[in-house]
Amino acid sequence: MSASAFLVERTGDTERWTLNDPTTRNALSDAMVLGLYEAALRAQKDETLRVIILTGAPGAFSAGGSLGNFASAIGQPLQPGDDDPLITLNKGFGDVLHALCALPQLLVCAVDGAAMGGGFGLVCCADHVIATQRSSFATPEVTLGLPPAQIAPFVWQRLGDAAARQCLLQGRSYRGAEAQALGLVDELVADDALEAALRERVQAMKRAAPGAVASTKRLLQRLRGDLPDLRSEAAIAFASALRGPEAAAGLAAFAKKQPAPWVEKG
Repeated sequence: MSASAFLVERTGDTERWTLNDPTTRNALSDAMVLGLYEAALRAQKDETLRVIILTGAPGAFSAGGSLGNFASAIGQPLQPGDDDPLITLNKGFGDVLHALCALPQLLVCAVDGAAMGGGFGLVCCADHVIATQRSSFATPEVTLGLPPAQIAPFVWQRLGDAAARQCLLQGRSYRGAEAQALGLVDELVADDALEAALRERVQAMKRAAPGAVASTKRLLQRLRGDLPDLRSEAAIAFASALRGPEAAAGLAAFAKKQPAPWVEKG
């Protein structure tokens, strides 16, 4: 993977993980997803690590999944008997979300800018979310002809059924204050106050004993474990939609900054 696509900085018992591709507004490339997954697996075994901060390079938290590697598959049906590589790729992001939720450390998301699609899903895995007032949050997949497949269970867990339906079925966008009212954001700060608020929050979090935190998170994870594991089903749904006519039309319209064919004119 690119050495700069995903950054890990360690200070004492705290790590800062940065999604680092400003040119794409930190879109979730394969390299970035792999970096996140490997970091999460490593952190699960690190008893000296207490707090993880997940953030994006300046300009955005994350614009969501990168479709660059999927371009040749958009609107192209799978040939009979062929295995679909899109399923494996999409399931890999589901693995990241599960790994983040399984972290024994406290996970803080620091959001300044857009958290879209997969970025929204990452935020839903956090134990605490700090966002600036200018931040925005959305799950626009359905407006593009795609299901928000892997993130759906995590949005549902974070927000509950009613709010998850607003996000996932309508593709609505929320500014910082609206996201706080929704329950997605825990702490809203001024645009120039994120770093100061982050330092204060991390210091406060360290009042909690690391062993007690890990044990409590395991108990909470057991509650999540009662839900069905939808990674494979979600990956199949996403791959099928991406190869279908709706996604082809929706993504083409998006690229041309035009309404999708199913949007009522008037």
